[in-house]
Amino acid sequence: STIENHFEGICNYFLHRTTSGVMSGINNRIKLIMRQGYGFSNFNNFRNRVLACFSDYINL
Repeated sequence: STIENHFEGICNYFLHRTTSGVMSGINNRIKLIMRQGYGFSNFNNFRNRVLACFSDYINL
């Protein structure tokens, strides 16, 4: 039943050869920043930290 439930996604992988691995990695990195910066005083500090961590990927 698992294959039946996810059949469309499985077929899409073979058609387009893409996965959600990159997005999962980004989400894990953001979660790590949140854990490390538990004491961020406001959202702007958190946002700046995330942008700094991904600046290498943004400026390609």
